[in-house]
Amino acid sequence: MFSVGIDLVEICRIEKSLENPAFLKKYFGKNEILELKLKSFKAESVAGAFCAKEAFLKSLEKGLGAYSLNEIEVLHKKSGAPYFLLSGKAKQENENKNFSLSITHTKDLAQAIVIAQ
Repeated sequence: MFSVGIDLVEICRIEKSLENPAFLKKYFGKNEILELKLKSFKAESVAGAFCAKEAFLKSLEKGLGAYSLNEIEVLHKKSGAPYFLLSGKAKQENENKNFSLSITHTKDLAQAIVIAQ
């Protein structure tokens, strides 16, 4: 069985959130923060990862409180393709599922779509 989740976020909203140092620690995992640091924490990259997390939850028909968002890390292969690295409860409850993830952005918006199987 397949299910789909999609999310869209305004990049300016994430830019404002990045002004608070606690934002990254609350919503992003250690591996993710290291990768984002290499990208100088560009708002469009952070926005893409953030909406991928929400799309992930939607693909599972779950709300924002289902897992800590820092348990759902968005990383990238050498090719640039994004993928999820799960930990904690998110990993435990979804070990037998496969996820496809695509992220895109414009100057103003970031969007992610997740297909869960």
